[in-house]
Amino acid sequence: MHVSTMHIPDGFIDGPVSVVAMVVAAIGIVVCLRGARRQLDERTAPLAGLVAVFIFAVQMLNFPVAAGTSGHLLGGALAAILVGPYAGALAVSVVILVQGLLFADGGLSAIGLNIINMGLVTAAVGWVVFRLAIRLLDGAGGPTKPKVFAASFVAGLVAVPVSSLAFVLEYAIGGTGTIGWETVLVAMTGVHVLIGIGEGLITAVAVSAIFLARPDLVYGVRDLLPKPTVTVKSAEVVA
Repeated sequence: MHVSTMHIPDGFIDGPVSVVAMVVAAIGIVVCLRGARRQLDERTAPLAGLVAVFIFAVQMLNFPVAAGTSGHLLGGALAAILVGPYAGALAVSVVILVQGLLFADGGLSAIGLNIINMGLVTAAVGWVVFRLAIRLLDGAGGPTKPKVFAASFVAGLVAVPVSSLAFVLEYAIGGTGTIGWETVLVAMTGVHVLIGIGEGLITAVAVSAIFLARPDLVYGVRDLLPKPTVTVKSAEVVA
C-alpha cells in the first residue's frame, strides 16, 4: 500500500469538489502570474525555469519512508525560497500540469486538487515558514549558510504535512472511499512528517549550496543581505 497526497487519481475525490478545486487552482495561478511579474527579474527568471526542471526530475525519484510507503520531493518550499512564492508556485504548477497531461501522473479531473496541494499550499507555507525562521535566526550578523540551511529544512519539513492536511480536508468533503477521514488524517499526517524530513533535507541542501555560491540568487534572503558599500575617492585639489 502506498500512502501519499502526491498525484491524486481520478475518482478519488468526487466531481463537485474536483470542479471547485479546478476553479480555486485557476484563480491561484492567475494571482501568482500577477505576483510573479513583480518578482521576476534578470536573476530570478532564468532560475525559475531551472527550478521547474530540477523539481520535475527529482519528483521521478522516490525515497522509502516506512514499510510499503515512499515519498518524493514536492518542491514548493524549495521553489518559493529560490524564486519567490508566486513564481515558485507557478513553477511547481507547471510541473504538475505536464506530469498529469503527458505522463498520466495524477488524474485529469484531479489536476486542480494536485495543483492546490502540491503547488499552491507548499509554496505558500514554505515561504511563510522560511521567512519566519530566517528572521528568527538572522540576528545582527545577516544570513549565513547554517542559518539558511536550518530555515530551509524547517520550511520543507512543515510544508509537506500541511499539504497532507489539505488533502484530508478535501477527502472529508468529497472523498469517495469507504475509510473515514479520521483514519486518513492519522495515516497521512504520520507518514508525511517522515516525508517532510526528506523534503526538508533536499530543500536545505539545494538552497544552502546556491546560497554559498551566489547568495543574491536566493530570493528568500536577498533583502537581508548586507548592502554593497560604495567607496567614493575624493579628488585632490591642487592650488
